[in-house]
Amino acid sequence: MDTHIGSVDGPALAAANGTVGCPASAPGCPMASTPAQPAATLTAGEASLGRHLARRLVQAGVGDVFAVPGDFNLTLLDHLIAEPGLRLVGCCNELNAGYAADGYARARGVGACAVTFTVGGLSVLNAIAGAYSENLPVICIAGGPNSNDYGTNRILHHTIGLPDFSQELRCFQTVTCHQAVVTNLDDAHEQIDTAIATALRESKPVYLSISCNLPGLPHPTFSRDPVPFFLSPRMSNKMGLEAAVEATVEFLNKAVKPVIVGGPKLRVAKAGKAFVDLVDASGYAYAVMPSAKGLVPETHPHFIGTYWGAVSTAFCAEIVESADAYLFAGPIFNDYSSVGYSFLLKKDKAIIVQPERVIVGNGPAFGCVMMKEFLSELAKRVKKNTTAYENYKRIFVPEGQPLESEPNEPLRVNVLFKHVQKMLTGDSAVIAETGDSWFNCQKLKLPEGCGYEFQMQYGSIGWSVGALLGYAQGANNKRVIACIGDGSFQVTAQDVSTMLRCQQNSIIFLINNGGYTIEVEIHDGPYNVIKNWNYTGLVDAIHNGEGKCWTSKCEEELTAAIETALGEKKDCLCFIEVIAHKDDTSKELLEWGSRVSAANSRPPNPQ
Repeated sequence: MDTHIGSVDGPALAAANGTVGCPASAPGCPMASTPAQPAATLTAGEASLGRHLARRLVQAGVGDVFAVPGDFNLTLLDHLIAEPGLRLVGCCNELNAGYAADGYARARGVGACAVTFTVGGLSVLNAIAGAYSENLPVICIAGGPNSNDYGTNRILHHTIGLPDFSQELRCFQTVTCHQAVVTNLDDAHEQIDTAIATALRESKPVYLSISCNLPGLPHPTFSRDPVPFFLSPRMSNKMGLEAAVEATVEFLNKAVKPVIVGGPKLRVAKAGKAFVDLVDASGYAYAVMPSAKGLVPETHPHFIGTYWGAVSTAFCAEIVESADAYLFAGPIFNDYSSVGYSFLLKKDKAIIVQPERVIVGNGPAFGCVMMKEFLSELAKRVKKNTTAYENYKRIFVPEGQPLESEPNEPLRVNVLFKHVQKMLTGDSAVIAETGDSWFNCQKLKLPEGCGYEFQMQYGSIGWSVGALLGYAQGANNKRVIACIGDGSFQVTAQDVSTMLRCQQNSIIFLINNGGYTIEVEIHDGPYNVIKNWNYTGLVDAIHNGEGKCWTSKCEEELTAAIETALGEKKDCLCFIEVIAHKDDTSKELLEWGSRVSAANSRPPNPQ
């Protein structure tokens, strides 16, 4: 029996969710017909299916819907535009619309996208799968065929040429937690309400198909203003909660040097504050898994960094892996987060707290125990123990001399991130694309209030462009800094256009090192080299004199470009291309890549 923690996936459990989201408050996008306002009360004549859906989205906390038009969703888009509380943000393709809804859900708690039947639905599918893996409530709305065409044996355009229209639905069944196909008015209100409520309750994407001839039609079920959304919070089984707390207290209080590690499902459980309360009460040293960065404060004195096995921040792994008890709150253990299953952790020393379940060592498991309640109750009863934190302070060696570039020296990536660190404030947020930016951004010390997002479980290159669009639209009070590799940018570059249309002022650092560097460090080959683009020229062409945009290409000196982006061009979308050597990678990527490569290349089990 394998006793290594890193070899076991944490179960994907549903989130406890007592709230439905935030009111729309992001700045207006030029594509929208009206500025965001509260949902309107409608008369019977206006109460159509399309308006019902639009009002429900606003009530759930959606202020922006990321859309690509197609003939099956055009009428529905008319009704979304007509809702005062919604803006329609047109994207260049469905993949980016889905990524934008993902980023928006990270900023606002829920996101939505709207596409057309099959050609649009299958295009957005990859982004929805990513949102599913990251436990994000995204409402994916597809305009479907005319309700009269179902069951007629007709062949429609935008399909694969068969009279069976269920292909799109069957694809979405594997990457959403609920699906609804609305082909009649009688139960449309119930299908819509159930789909949106399920997304919020489960913190997962849902699929909602609306026949193209229905959005404008009234029905008695839409004739009055619907009861406002309210999702009652999930509650723990009291006996189970008490038993779980008692077993955990006994486990931790007998440990000599326990530690706490935060995982990505802290977001799902809305347990960030309860986690910090436990840290305060216990005195334990605490770390975060890489995909939990930004979910708990890094300014707390007992924060020791990112725990990522062999590629952890300095001195963090030594403290975590030498502990005789470790509580993981909301972890996801996979080959990436465990660095090729190489964690030096043991199950018998671990307490695994998932959003609705607690497992204590090799012993009992307690179901129907909500993480937020559990951590809060645990904080009241655990004994203070600062041993692990004192050990960390004892072995910690401060960073050496800051890196400086020599005159005319090619710009190094670690120098870039030294500058990024200086840019961060509580009004910033960081988006890290899959690749070496994962590792470099992990070393950033986030000020209080600074946001941070990346997609680790799914790891889809190109995610960050659409996610930046959506996150910046949802978190309009922050200036977002995105670190994107050239290979990833080539996948989804088009929606820089939409950022300009929405008057966003994000800062994009395009790291041009000639290819897929993260793949090079796992397994190199000619397929990892890409065609070089004139990236600043491309963005200038997309800008085309419309909107506020500023670009800069940096091969040696970066300081002046950053000063311009933060000063004179602070209201512009700033695109800074940083040209780096193809082998300029972080030591963490080199270590991680070799271990993931070893895990990928294990020979077949003889059994």
